[in-house]
Amino acid sequence: MLTARTTAGPGLDDSGDVYAYPDDLARFVRESWEDHAGSADGPGYGPTEAPDEATLERLISTCYQASLLREEERPVTFRAILADPEDLPEGSGPPEGLHRLAFGEPRRFDENELRRLSPAADFERSLVGVRRGGDGELEIWGIVHTGPRWMRLARGGRDSSAPLPSAPVVRVEGPGLLTVNRGSGFVAELAGGRITGSRTDVLHSRWLGGFFAPVRDELVELHEGARLEAEARGEAWAPLDPELPRMIARRMYLRLFFTLSEARHGATIVTFPPEKAEEVLDRHISLKHTFADGGHRHRFRNLIVDTMNRLARTHGGEAGERPSHPRTVGWEEYAQSEDRELAEIDEAILEFAHLVAGLAAVDGAVVMTDRGELLGFGGEISGELETVLTVEKALDPEGETTVPEGAEGVGTRHRSAYRLAAAMPGALLTVVSQDGNVRYVTDIDGAVTCWDQA
Repeated sequence: MLTARTTAGPGLDDSGDVYAYPDDLARFVRESWEDHAGSADGPGYGPTEAPDEATLERLISTCYQASLLREEERPVTFRAILADPEDLPEGSGPPEGLHRLAFGEPRRFDENELRRLSPAADFERSLVGVRRGGDGELEIWGIVHTGPRWMRLARGGRDSSAPLPSAPVVRVEGPGLLTVNRGSGFVAELAGGRITGSRTDVLHSRWLGGFFAPVRDELVELHEGARLEAEARGEAWAPLDPELPRMIARRMYLRLFFTLSEARHGATIVTFPPEKAEEVLDRHISLKHTFADGGHRHRFRNLIVDTMNRLARTHGGEAGERPSHPRTVGWEEYAQSEDRELAEIDEAILEFAHLVAGLAAVDGAVVMTDRGELLGFGGEISGELETVLTVEKALDPEGETTVPEGAEGVGTRHRSAYRLAAAMPGALLTVVSQDGNVRYVTDIDGAVTCWDQA
């Protein structure tokens, strides 16, 4: 439950200007560089000090100009790292390492050279290597092949990616859309003329964890039942990190929302506790396609329990072999496991995400309980619900700071979600717009509140 909330002034970004530009981003990155040392997203190695502001500005400004170009009618996207070749390991390569390829002669660092190199330095798999040359000017020294694992993690995969040196990494994802990392860890983003210095990752928030707490308790209860049966058979299962079910579920939702964003179709997913199903379907949503009741509707929940059971079993042993203080296993063991059965369950979870994304491609909302139980799709939210004129847009994952946002600037899909959230506290709606943006909507203390997923 959110109790402390402050309201930020409208129209201001982190720099206090109406619009921000590459020089503002460079200054922001340098000033906040030390705040991102040892980021949980990637500890990094190599030089740890931020480059001087002039160098950062040159790096970011040139990448910004390249983002506005096109290469054979294709948008220019790439990643660039400001690091010497010696800062990168030698004799390694994907999937678990980095493969550095230095040119025989360095290339000029400008927007046209970046444009020409962008097809060779595939955004998902490579970095353009940039360094300061002997004359103090920036130059392109080569390409670093990383492989796509870093992207798979962002999309809900469980592969571990090779860590990058603790150096500036600029990701150019579209015209005027730049993200700056310190190694693998996020520092800042420039999008729409605004600088954002924090990720609004709602899937890590406490309030969302509270929303799904009853589900987590149910999963643990089912797992403990299977554990008791295993002990009766003489098996000793390893204890599990209590956060593991949440992290597995988060992967499914990441894959789901990424798939929906890539489709550029637009979608609405309505989630609520099962005890509210009758109220929702009788009064608020008309479903075109409903699923018959039965155990098949609980597949997602069962897959998470299967994962928990298999991981505990593979890290356990015979009852007589179990140590007095067994080691707790969790996400790290899950991500690194090469167990075939666990991999098949993992694939099934991701396929469930694609199933839901497919249902969402049909006009109307997908309706499911917070247990992941699919009730139906093609849902039409009642137009008789009271209109919501203003919502609170959260600026942080917990919604402690918000700004009022008028509903007239959004489409029908968002306005319908606002009406349902106001009429039914306890429901969570996820709205994916046609441009790929993901917005979460719920009622917090009587106010319809929304988060844009970064």
